[in-house]
This record gives sequence, structure tokens and C-alpha cells, in this order.
Amino acid sequence: MSDHSCSTLWIFALVGLALGGPLAAALRAEDPPKPIRVGMIGLDTSHVIAFTKTLNRDNAGTDMAGITVVAAYPGGSPDVASSRDRVEGFTKEMREMGVEIVDSIEALLPKVDAVMLESVDGRPHLKQAEPVLRAGKPLFIDKPLAGSLADAIEIFRLAEQYKCPAFSSSSLRFSPGIISMKDDERLGGVVGCMVYSPCSLEEHHPDLFWYGVHGVEMLYTIMGTGCREVTRVHTDGCDVATGVWSDGRVATYRGIRDGKTEYGAVVFGKKGIAPSGSYAGYEPLVVEVARFFRTLKPPVSAAETIEMFAFMEAADESKRQGGKPVTIESVMAKAKGGK
Repeated sequence: MSDHSCSTLWIFALVGLALGGPLAAALRAEDPPKPIRVGMIGLDTSHVIAFTKTLNRDNAGTDMAGITVVAAYPGGSPDVASSRDRVEGFTKEMREMGVEIVDSIEALLPKVDAVMLESVDGRPHLKQAEPVLRAGKPLFIDKPLAGSLADAIEIFRLAEQYKCPAFSSSSLRFSPGIISMKDDERLGGVVGCMVYSPCSLEEHHPDLFWYGVHGVEMLYTIMGTGCREVTRVHTDGCDVATGVWSDGRVATYRGIRDGKTEYGAVVFGKKGIAPSGSYAGYEPLVVEVARFFRTLKPPVSAAETIEMFAFMEAADESKRQGGKPVTIESVMAKAKGGK
């Protein structure tokens, strides 16, 4: 064999080794991500405009690359003013951004790979989610997950039945200054917190489900699961719901309707006490949704979201009982059809 032939063979061998090693990985890393077509259900909230603008801009090199909103079903609830009076305007804006508008969920599903359920009214979420889950399309459900604890439980039961990944979250959960509190070194472990947020009410939803859910989501982001019972104090201007965790920790949510409203928390730890950071807008949530659509791994467990809604339901039941403590176990049993 000639020296030239030997040299050629060595070159091919070296290239082959490289393509199976770091060079190949680098080349693969530069490949554009597989496109993911996103559909939206419910065009009656400003979230659809903000989320679409974030996903449909140039996101090259980020977790959102290749993920775009391509179609939407307007939906809308005629008995909720904030839905009825806004769906037409938001639908028009979406159309102007190049999003195809369809007349049913059934027409939407063949056009998309994943779905964001955005209807501002939580009551139709179960009915709207079922065909998406049955079709196996990864599903993000915006707040509130549902209009009742029973519906919240059923949505995740269907997700398990159809083996379709799904999650729900408020955008507050992923604000860096809030999600970081659970592991903040200044605290040395969370023993409790006092969370506050706006808490407007809507007649068709349990009191905290409509807007208080933002603050309760913050509370669970910091505390995690394990609440045993909830006690609530209610006035026209505010709600205070206090939960006792099974390990003895205590956390309080203050929902504000009278006076200055903001989002925030004071977190109590074994070594220190610290305020949380402030709300960081929608983008951290949209990034998590994009990652979920890629990985199919929900960033929030069904168990935590269900307990969150049980917390709010227990707070409602405590109000009905004049401020008596109500256990999470009792409202869960009732929602599942028990006594």
C-alpha cells in the first residue's frame, strides 16, 4: 500500500472518530431544533397576546427556538364580562400577528403539536382539555386550572389516563426572586412565609381561584406540599388564609382588595428572614412552557397543583364555617365524591 493510501485511510479514521465524539456533538448542537407548532384555546385574556409575541419573535439560541403559535380557537364565556368583552379584540390582534383562527378545538388539533389552554374562565377548562389530552397533545393550562377542585382532579386523571403530559401554573411561580426563596442560603431552610397579592373576586369562581391563585401559587412555590388544614378570615377588603403543614410549618396568604396591591412575600427560615423578589413578568413562565413542550416533563407536579386548589377550597369552606379550620383531606374526599 502506498504512503498516500495510508494517509488517506488515517484521515478517514480520524474523521470517523471525531464524528463519534466531541465534534459530532458540536455539529449536532448546531442543528436547528425541530419546529413545534403551538395552538391556543381561549382568546379572552391578554396572556395570549403576550405569550404569542414572546414565542413568535426571533428566539434563535434560546429554549424557545422553533416554537411558534400558529393557530387558535377564540372560545369565550358570555356570562363573564372580562371574557365576553375582550375576546373579539384579542382575536383580531392574534389574526393580525399571522395566527390562523379556527372555529373549534377539533379543527385546531390537527394543525398543532402542543396546546396552551388560555381561557380566562376556569369552568370550561375540563371540557376544553379533554379532547387535547385524548389527542395526546402536550398541554399547558393557564390559571385558574379549573373552576372547581373536582374538575382540577379530573383534568389530571384524564392526563394520566391518556398518558398525555400536562401542567398548570401562574406566571408568578417562575419569577426568579420568588422561585429562588425555597433554597435561599440566607434562610437556611424555610419554616414559614407570609405571601400577599391582589385578590379580586368573580361570582362564578370560588373566591381565591380567580385571582388569589397567583398568591397561593407563590406560597406553594416557597413551602412545597404537605398542608394539613386551612383557616380563613374574610372581610370586604381582604382575605387571610393560614395553612398548617404536617411538619408543623405555618404559611399565610393575604389577598388584598382594599389599599395598595402588590405581589410579594416575607419568608421565615431557620437562620434568617428575607423578603422575596418581585414579579418578573410572563417570560420566565413562557420559557418553562417551551421547555415542557420539548422535554414533555412538567415543571410542576399534578399533586402540587391539586393540593394548591384543595388549599383554596379549604379556605372557602372555612369561610362558610365562620373561620373554623378545615382539613385538606376533607375537601379532597368531597371533591372525589366522598362524604
